[in-house]
Amino acid sequence: MSLLPSNPESHVIEGYDNVCLPEHCFHAFDTLYCALTSHKPLSPKFPDEKYPLFVTWNTRSSRPGRAPRLRGCIGNFEPLPLREGLAEYALISAFQDSRFRKIDESELPSLECGISLLTDFADGASYLDWTIGVHGIHISFPHPSLLPASTSPSTAPSPLSSSSTLPTRSTLKHSFSATYLPEIAPEQGWDKIETVDSAIRKAGWSGAITEDVRRSVKLRRYQSRKCTVGWDEYVQWRTTNGGKM
Repeated sequence: MSLLPSNPESHVIEGYDNVCLPEHCFHAFDTLYCALTSHKPLSPKFPDEKYPLFVTWNTRSSRPGRAPRLRGCIGNFEPLPLREGLAEYALISAFQDSRFRKIDESELPSLECGISLLTDFADGASYLDWTIGVHGIHISFPHPSLLPASTSPSTAPSPLSSSSTLPTRSTLKHSFSATYLPEIAPEQGWDKIETVDSAIRKAGWSGAITEDVRRSVKLRRYQSRKCTVGWDEYVQWRTTNGGKM
């Protein structure tokens, strides 16, 4: 979930207002830096409002023109107080993203921190009821074997047909869910169906993705306010505010 800055040397703020601030990123960076070095964190001064949020760590390339590489991204859809929530998820995304090894101190100079504050949640009328480049999506759907039988027979083989012992309803994973932040579909060049299909895979479904499966998706769309800062900006902020490096 890369938050790609247009200028690698300056912070990026996207959105209709200044909901998401560089100070939010500095607080997340400060939490990680102090966790890795045992330095004392600086007290945040921004308002302690509540938002659903995601914290993204990217590694910036040493080669000009190359996009940052995702290093960790985890968030929460429940509104959290920003001071506590950003600090908590700065560490969760740095140390507990199962896709990556834990971030260590030697990586700090190459990192950038992106904060996404989620807003404007609305239920979609269908899996296509959202706008690429504007909305993020959160999908949920039941296990396809629990869906009512389709009125039109499918030629696709059952995803369970090769199993020697078929799972029962009690052993099935009954529901799946996944999310993509608003920037993902444009970055990947996906249309709506490709995005939803990828989210279905991300949620853990490995069987056939039929139209019945897509229509079973409950989609909740949202927007985000984003800010991204790099290590050098964080160091300048910390030292300017009396912090030791």
